[in-house]
Amino acid sequence: VPGSGRCGRSCPCPAVRSWLPALRWLPHYSLAWLQLDLLAGLTVGLTVVPQALAYAELAGLPVQYGLYSSFMGCFVYCLLGTAKDVTLGPTAIMSLLVSSYAFHEPVYAILLAFLSGCIQLAMGLLHLGFLLDFISCPVIKGFTSAASITISFNQVKNILGLQGIPRQFFLQVYETLRRIGETRAGDAVLGLACLAALAGLRAMKSRLPRAAPAEPLAARVSYLIVWTSTTARNALVVLFAGLVAYSFQVMGSQPLTLTGSIPRGLPAFRPPRFSATAPNGTVPFSSMVEDMGVGLAVVPLMGLLETVAIAKAFASQNNYRIDPNQELLAMGFANILGSFVSSYPVTGSFGRTAVNAQSGVCTPAGGLVTGALVLLSLAYLTSLFCYIPRAALAAVIIAAVVPMFDAGIFKTLWRVKRLDLLPLCVTFLLCFWEIQYGIVAGVLLSGILLLYSVARPPVKVSEGDVLLVQPGSSLHFPAIEYLRDAVCTRALAASPPRSVVLDCLHVSSIDYTVVVGLAELLQELGKRGISLAFCSLQDPVLHVLLSADLPGFQHFPSLEEAGEALGCPRCPCGAGVPGLLLS
Repeated sequence: VPGSGRCGRSCPCPAVRSWLPALRWLPHYSLAWLQLDLLAGLTVGLTVVPQALAYAELAGLPVQYGLYSSFMGCFVYCLLGTAKDVTLGPTAIMSLLVSSYAFHEPVYAILLAFLSGCIQLAMGLLHLGFLLDFISCPVIKGFTSAASITISFNQVKNILGLQGIPRQFFLQVYETLRRIGETRAGDAVLGLACLAALAGLRAMKSRLPRAAPAEPLAARVSYLIVWTSTTARNALVVLFAGLVAYSFQVMGSQPLTLTGSIPRGLPAFRPPRFSATAPNGTVPFSSMVEDMGVGLAVVPLMGLLETVAIAKAFASQNNYRIDPNQELLAMGFANILGSFVSSYPVTGSFGRTAVNAQSGVCTPAGGLVTGALVLLSLAYLTSLFCYIPRAALAAVIIAAVVPMFDAGIFKTLWRVKRLDLLPLCVTFLLCFWEIQYGIVAGVLLSGILLLYSVARPPVKVSEGDVLLVQPGSSLHFPAIEYLRDAVCTRALAASPPRSVVLDCLHVSSIDYTVVVGLAELLQELGKRGISLAFCSLQDPVLHVLLSADLPGFQHFPSLEEAGEALGCPRCPCGAGVPGLLLS
């Protein structure tokens, strides 16, 4: 029974179901679910095939590697994934990262998938999914917005039919503008036409009213046709462009730059190669790892970040929960097994996940249909893919990544918290130089801002019969000197000297360095005849202070007794708050 915690005869141990989430829904699978999963799987399959070809181009790999990367993740996630809507496969962001760290070499890309999977699997087993919480939203927005511009401009050369354009963004911009006179008219016209068609179909889908069940059959059929056409717009545009290219080929002239021949058949199932051949010898495994460098950290983390962010977004819309550590395991197994079929690193795709959800998918079993459709394409359709123009694939990529640019985030952060613009802008600008520099700099800057808030907690000081000091958050070792300075400065400057009350209502935890610092503060004030009392202590804080067994601490059960000990007619902390320590 769902939610009962019992697996039934097919799953006698609850731990098995936690490791294999498919066992949560498989015993209750129904024919109605099958129909919806088939429809969703076919719809996503029509989207993933042209996108896979395009993303392989973006990664700098032969286009068949996009298809090799598009089916294993579907099968693995069906068994191990916790979100019914998510589909794993090649994405624009991951393809851009692979282009940076695999050097356009398939052997590097496949090994990167294997090593990224091993890292993700280890993180899942060690329950390290919480590390994603240290990548702030401004850093993510800065990266994705910069990636949107970088990826889009990277495809301009294919729209214009230019060859030999460098990969580095600034050199790419310079060379493209310098050689714009070499534009091939056929590629430019077809590419712009495909872009216009994709934009029009996307706008049509966003404004398409849903057909009510009470409407006539003709209206419902018309809705289904239009919805299918707009949802599978990538496949329609690529098919149209392929027909145009084939027509020119038949007539004996070809004004378009084509994808070229693609090896037919399924990839061989074999382990990734741990060495690479070079003109001057063999590149050993250690050198390959050294070449990939920081990519071995960036690729698995960004892959997981994409998947978890997408899964959380759709889980919140559909009222179910996901487990980040289980997502790590699914990602790890998908990349490890994918490397055995020549896949480069994969992650969750927001666009295809949205299509999956809108198609009414009920379980991750829809991924089985999508994966099967990719395998059929590899087995029987690769001979036709050679007629697909590069300009059409470039249009598919540009149409997919342009919505990733979030211009409104700058205005939002300016209004909400301007300091968050700093990691956003640093990440955004440095990603145009090198992706890894932008991400690392943004994360470090966010960490510095976080540590600064820990080291400088808000402290409110009120003066009356006693000096009331109220820290606004927990106290940790970077903050103790700041607190001591705030207390001593105000206490010693008061005339006449007055007792100090430290209101710990908002302090939920302290560490040993804070305890030592408070003891030194007690001694320093005591030498000048000033008393220091602690009120509103929470149990964990009180336990730490008493366990430290430091001299000078006394515990009072009520504020009234503390006020009498301080010689005050009324304690400003508020009567009736239990827990008072007095020196």
